[in-house]
Amino acid sequence: MTRKPPEPIEVVKSRREAALARLVAGVPYIGFLGAGFDRRGDELTAVLPFHPSLIGNPAIPALHGGATAAFLEVAAIIELAWSSLWQDMEEGRIDPAAETFPALPKTITFTVDYLRSGLPRDAYARAMVTRRGRRFATVQVEAWQDNRAKPFAQATAHFLMPEP
Repeated sequence: MTRKPPEPIEVVKSRREAALARLVAGVPYIGFLGAGFDRRGDELTAVLPFHPSLIGNPAIPALHGGATAAFLEVAAIIELAWSSLWQDMEEGRIDPAAETFPALPKTITFTVDYLRSGLPRDAYARAMVTRRGRRFATVQVEAWQDNRAKPFAQATAHFLMPEP
């Protein structure tokens, strides 16, 4: 029995980057926010670079609650879609360059806890899928700025999974 030789790392990285770019392009609001994603293997960290238009209360100044909630929601959507695609993509069942690409999950409920004011600086978020079934998924997400141990917001989201 002969084993197929592993693909060159450049090919694997480019396939992963292309898949992530397709997912992010599927949510136009990510571009509007100016958010991006830092990928390390199968782990994603959402990054929201600071911009003055994100300030909701200039007297404090603090990040707008709507921008914070939107940032948390897109981090949860992309993490859920990414974790769903990962195995199929790694086994070659999904081609990131193909015309058709799996649909994104739809938000059912989204609950945000604002723990403290978001300061006028870059924000980061990481989501964790706590339950994924055929039709329904639950995701926890938290956002921090300077210190990951001190999140300024967290959320719980429930999603309707797309048809396979």
